[in-house]
Amino acid sequence: QVQLVESGGGLVQAGGSLRVSCLASGGTFSRYSMGWFRQAPGKEREFAAAISWSGGSVYYADSVKGRFTISRDNAKNTVYLQMNNLKPDDTAVYYCAAGGRSTYWSANAYARDLKYNYWGQGTQVTVSS
Repeated sequence: QVQLVESGGGLVQAGGSLRVSCLASGGTFSRYSMGWFRQAPGKEREFAAAISWSGGSVYYADSVKGRFTISRDNAKNTVYLQMNNLKPDDTAVYYCAAGGRSTYWSANAYARDLKYNYWGQGTQVTVSS
């Protein structure tokens, strides 16, 4: 059983930057693909970014491409989401997720929330205009 705890959310002005982190415990972190999803008020949860368990592949939603960077540090059991040039539309609760233990996914699989087995409780990111 993998436990995930997000941190680093907060309030930032438009154009600013923020880094959210997700600390994993209870499993072999390096074996899991990791994803970041977000959910804005009144909207469905949507994919933001993902990184393969090997760390060799990263994927982004079109809405964050070029502004967000996902990375992982297996020695620290942590996945990060660096968010630059933030916009008010980025306001949401950000969730990290783990899935696909030692499994190779097709590229489009990373954006599917049903592929992930474990979820954190989320961290709020608010971008003011």
